[in-house]
Amino acid sequence: MRKLVDAAGLTSTDTVLEVGAGTGSLTEMLLERAGRVVAVEYDHGLHALLAERLAGRDRLTLLHSDVLAGKSKIAPQVLEAMGAAARSLGGRVCLVANLPYNVASPLLIDLLLVERPPELECFTVQKEVADRITAGPGGKLIGPLSIIMQSGAEIERIARVTPQAFWPQPRVESVMLRVTPRPERTHLPALARVVHECFLHRRKTLRYNLEAAFGGEALARIHQVTDLDTGRRPETLSVAEWEALSRIVASGDNE
Repeated sequence: MRKLVDAAGLTSTDTVLEVGAGTGSLTEMLLERAGRVVAVEYDHGLHALLAERLAGRDRLTLLHSDVLAGKSKIAPQVLEAMGAAARSLGGRVCLVANLPYNVASPLLIDLLLVERPPELECFTVQKEVADRITAGPGGKLIGPLSIIMQSGAEIERIARVTPQAFWPQPRVESVMLRVTPRPERTHLPALARVVHECFLHRRKTLRYNLEAAFGGEALARIHQVTDLDTGRRPETLSVAEWEALSRIVASGDNE
């Protein structure tokens, strides 16, 4: 936990979002460094434990909530709490958390798509998720998570974490990542749309997926302005190729 907190380099003007606060051990460390901690816990029993353990902490906002409102939107109360704290303190917004497995992938994508994402994200996820985030083209692990995260942020592995570091012990290894969103992310909504559509049927060719999702005119426009072989499968494309492809598809929306 200390390595995770140290990696974020928190100061007294920073607002921290912690998702899946659990029993509050990491929360207490974050409160020692940050100006405010917005801790989100969905489980009723754990929320009650947190409310009792951390009662009276004036720099803590504790939310009994799911961090997501559906699979593609951050819960409004979470965004409001983060925004209010950031406006008051004037510093960064950072995500520092041991992310629950069931929300990690959609949460990380959605945080890149909001108007003001965290300036820094330091988190622990299961090794499988970390491998998907950092996967390169040509393998089974690459997908929308890999492409959107790599296009929208700089990603660095901090450490591997064994199951013995957690209680209760999971059956899998975990990995700490440090993610720094890029200043320019206006292309991400179009990229996310194209990537998600093309990976719906990852065994099919790009040609099949693009025509099914965006129509024959979009496919013809792609063939007119690029030499990309649309007979390839989605997992073979690089991030740069996906970015170029999504710009071409998006250009048709503006005509």
